[in-house]
Amino acid sequence: MLTVHLRIADPATKKPLPVRLRVTDAAGRYYAPLGRLAVFACGTGEDMGGSIRLGRDNFAHIDGSCEIALPAEIPLRIQAIHGPEWQPLDRTVTLGPGQMALRFEMARWCNWRADGWLRTDHRCHFLAPHAALLEAAAEDVDEVHILARVHYALSAIDGNTYPQLPGLTAFSGQTAALEAAGRRIFVNTLNTHPTLGSLGLLNCHRVVYPLAFGGAEGPDDWSLCDWADQCHRKGGKVLWCNAFRDGFTGGEALVALILGKIDALEFDAGPRTKPFLPWLYHLWNAGFPVPLVGSSGKDSNRGVVGAVRTYSPQGVTGTPFVTNGPLLRFAVDGPHITASAESVTPFDKLEVMANGQVIGTAPATPGQRYAAALELDHPPHHWFSARAVGGGGSVLFPDQPAFAHTSPVVVGAPTPHPAAVAALRRGVEQTREWVETQGQFTSDKRKAQHLDRCDAALTRLAGGGP
Repeated sequence: MLTVHLRIADPATKKPLPVRLRVTDAAGRYYAPLGRLAVFACGTGEDMGGSIRLGRDNFAHIDGSCEIALPAEIPLRIQAIHGPEWQPLDRTVTLGPGQMALRFEMARWCNWRADGWLRTDHRCHFLAPHAALLEAAAEDVDEVHILARVHYALSAIDGNTYPQLPGLTAFSGQTAALEAAGRRIFVNTLNTHPTLGSLGLLNCHRVVYPLAFGGAEGPDDWSLCDWADQCHRKGGKVLWCNAFRDGFTGGEALVALILGKIDALEFDAGPRTKPFLPWLYHLWNAGFPVPLVGSSGKDSNRGVVGAVRTYSPQGVTGTPFVTNGPLLRFAVDGPHITASAESVTPFDKLEVMANGQVIGTAPATPGQRYAAALELDHPPHHWFSARAVGGGGSVLFPDQPAFAHTSPVVVGAPTPHPAAVAALRRGVEQTREWVETQGQFTSDKRKAQHLDRCDAALTRLAGGGP
């Protein structure tokens, strides 16, 4: 075995380029860089940072160079990835006797950061800020929000399960906990109830407590609406996380959204048992055009920072979108609509939506990259959006089909769709029934407040929206 110095550089600057790296031989054996493990823990919250397992494949995050023990005179496959704006590297090399170095360059095919766009992962967990900074650099993400949350861990000493608050002491609120080379790491909180929902509270100047209530955390006397109100008083933003994933169609998070207490709706990379888009379109069709944000939801070494990310324009014209690879441009100018998508990740088609219905489709054409474009004229609707969908496993994230979706472009006043309003009403009624019959309250006043908020949401829906 030879100890080899491996370096991957940006051809424009000649500087090392942080990447997600995988080196294997013909038999599929993985060679980890020195300082990384070939076999590593992948449970929730276990030893996170620097190593990734996607399916059966292991990768290491490096800062652009590393030392690695490799065999000579056999073919070695070198794979490296640096986010959706760079062409992935996939080369086969054979080390000669005594060879001590490997040098590669990776090509950029676009530069949205330089064009005034911010790339953000709005939620991950358990990473230390320095580990998050390394992974953000390797995955080409500008901002990462680590959300501290209550976590239960089994003790190897006495076999008991104890609550933990990993990351909370690094809380940074409105300032970055760590930043370098234009990348910033923030530490905020994920506040959760096992039935009523989860809220990401971002950029508060102080922690909003309690971080959890209900279930193992005791009675249901607190409220997601209280969390949202406190977050806004402390200058923060409220994200509805894990929206429409399991159980209730909304819980109290839906009530909070209808009452105007939610700033954005999260789409993340995690698995789900119910489809997300139908409920998203119900919200928008009912007159609640809340913007989308993207999150990896990473909470183990099986997740990747930026697996789903938000692209948001900073001082430039453009429509924000979430993506796991395809890059979207979308504009509505009166009746004229333009949309385009490009990606190193295969996708099937680009679609333009109006009030939840597809009004235009363009198939993706393969080439050096996959691309699709649309131009059409259409009468005004309440909202328009674009999405790129379909395809097999992503080049960047092999366990995910390609997906990108813009936030809605709102045109004129809403005309709430009755079916959408009825669907949301059922979700609120389900929440109200849970509060009435299953909630565990020690305070009648607190229970009455929950019911009053459900009634206020139902009244707003009956009035036709916001």
